[in-house]
Amino acid sequence: MVSNFITTYKRLIQHTDVTHHRSLYTYFNLNNRLTGLIGPRGTGKTTLLLQFIKENLETDECIYVSLDNIYFTQNNLIEFVNELYDLYGVRYFFFDEAHKYPEWNQELKNIYDSYPDIKVVFSGSSSLDLIKGSYDLSRRGVIYRIGGMSFREYLLFNNICNIPPFTMNDLLRDRFTCESVISSIKMIMGHFKHYMGNGYYPFFLEDSSSYSQKIQRIIEKTIYEDISNNYKLKTENLINLKRIISYMATIPPGELNTNNISRRIGLDNKTIDNYLSILQETGLIQLLVKNRSGSSMLKRNEKIFLDNTDLYKSIGEEIGFETPVGTMREIFFIKMIINSGNKIHFSETGDYDINGINFEIGGKNKSLKQIKSNLDNSFLVKDDIVTGSKYEIPLYMFGFLY
Repeated sequence: MVSNFITTYKRLIQHTDVTHHRSLYTYFNLNNRLTGLIGPRGTGKTTLLLQFIKENLETDECIYVSLDNIYFTQNNLIEFVNELYDLYGVRYFFFDEAHKYPEWNQELKNIYDSYPDIKVVFSGSSSLDLIKGSYDLSRRGVIYRIGGMSFREYLLFNNICNIPPFTMNDLLRDRFTCESVISSIKMIMGHFKHYMGNGYYPFFLEDSSSYSQKIQRIIEKTIYEDISNNYKLKTENLINLKRIISYMATIPPGELNTNNISRRIGLDNKTIDNYLSILQETGLIQLLVKNRSGSSMLKRNEKIFLDNTDLYKSIGEEIGFETPVGTMREIFFIKMIINSGNKIHFSETGDYDINGINFEIGGKNKSLKQIKSNLDNSFLVKDDIVTGSKYEIPLYMFGFLY
């Protein structure tokens, strides 16, 4: 049976396209004996791992296997590793969907401790319990996190242009150089409009007509498989998670809070808080807090979004609701900041605070009114403009941060 896994693995490697890579691929490495890759469903974890094997390792020394295979319901992972180690000389083990294997974190710890000359890579859902409990894998290796595609990656994978990522400092201090680099892209605003709602998940490349349907399947699998299995929720309670998501799609983030979600769904605030945390951990929503200190840190104050623009569009189509453009602008901005490794909070002096700098998000007619009292430390982020000015940055440019 183990030989069947080798045959499947080599077939996958043979058919893996290495034309383009996600930006994380540049930094991904196996310098540690244990490496984790986590992120929401549909963000390209499997492809990244197969590309890495194909381009960086000797195929015969590796194995890639998904731990949701029915084989592992009856067979032990350590025994599987031992057979490949002894009989086939495998020294690089890539375990996809690790969270589908019972007691996966204990098993990986045991493998790590028992085979000092192998390297183990595991991937899985954002809900992986990496820090808590007795088997802290984060202390033994390095964890990479992958999100959806940036606007820059969308342009790359569509063969429109290949522009290296900018840093936040580039955008704030050398923006006009960035704009000159981007100026060669024809119809940049048209591409951006299409990306918003249609380009966050890599599988948009497969078939645009079924893209929204595939997003719906991600929601279903995340709730009824990942959450059901990892959080031990009863089946009759899972429907409430879908109800929360559908309700969130129709209410502006600034008007959403635990109280009104509780009233709408008919559950107490403590339960709603728990459900919101689960939905964020599994990549279906995004919670944003104020930048606070001292005693104010004890006060829960969040802004609540669906996780990305494409979830808004897909769910909106499902329930017959069109998401306001302001919401789409804000979640695009937030995800580009977070996915590029920057920290962001919502602010009372502007819409958002990033490292002490305020950002106000709006359309092309947005004025300086909200930031005029702090112009030296504030920027307007405007949609529907191609080039900016001293205090203005085009919204789409934040899509080049990774």
